[in-house]
Amino acid sequence: MSLAGKTLFISGASRGIGLAIALRAARDGANVAIVAKTTEPHPKLPGTIYTAAEEIERAGGAALPIACDIRSEDMVRQAVEATVARFGGIDVCVNNASAISLTRTPATDMKRYDLMQSINTRGTFVCSQATLPHLKKSSNAHILTLSPPLDMQAKWFAPHVAYSIAKYGMSLCTLGMAEELRRDGIGVNSLWPLTTIDTAAVRNLLGGDGMAQSSRTPEIMADAAYAILSRPASECTGNFFIDEEVLRAEGVTDFAPYAAGRADGPYFADFFVPEAALTRTTTELIRA
Repeated sequence: MSLAGKTLFISGASRGIGLAIALRAARDGANVAIVAKTTEPHPKLPGTIYTAAEEIERAGGAALPIACDIRSEDMVRQAVEATVARFGGIDVCVNNASAISLTRTPATDMKRYDLMQSINTRGTFVCSQATLPHLKKSSNAHILTLSPPLDMQAKWFAPHVAYSIAKYGMSLCTLGMAEELRRDGIGVNSLWPLTTIDTAAVRNLLGGDGMAQSSRTPEIMADAAYAILSRPASECTGNFFIDEEVLRAEGVTDFAPYAAGRADGPYFADFFVPEAALTRTTTELIRA
């Protein structure tokens, strides 16, 4: 199933994984609403909504850059209205925008706590809610959230309680909405990487260039997202997918092209990946 002519509403699509998903869809001739805050170049972050739009159009898609802070319900609803006015509807909502702060409880100020909750959990909820009336009119509607499997172990919470709550809140949206919207034929799923992904967060906040060199590129998440969004929505819902497992199911056996640095690994395993998923892969991983 192609994404040609489909309209994707993607939060945080000005860079990183969100932009990679947009570009993969654009190669089919999809329409993409780039819903993000960055309108001016940032010294530490690549891209703006306008440079992203240019890339999407060069890739073969149609782009609508929308300056939007998803913490604002009004801005999100205006972004949805603008998308529908431009493209006639919405077929896919990708909840990609996320805030991160890997601080322990005493070091987490409430402003940062509120930021993560507002962007991650609340932002996922409001974007899904606002696009829902239009998704119900689509012939193959999907909500895809970039959030982890619900592996409820203390080890995922203890080092950064606030961040983990915010990310798992996104996954709880998937869990509940998948069942709530099953009768509407809307596929609601989460996608998470097996390894760390070479993004600004990895380079600036986590492990710097060293970790980036032992990560994969955002294109692996884009190809996995494309595979999910190309499936019949009524038959694909309520899943917590891992990128590599999605692509292996699609017949991919060579993952070297996704290497950000050393093609032969090892790669850093990402946060929140259940032990069962780690044991199913043949990829050599560095486990935290």
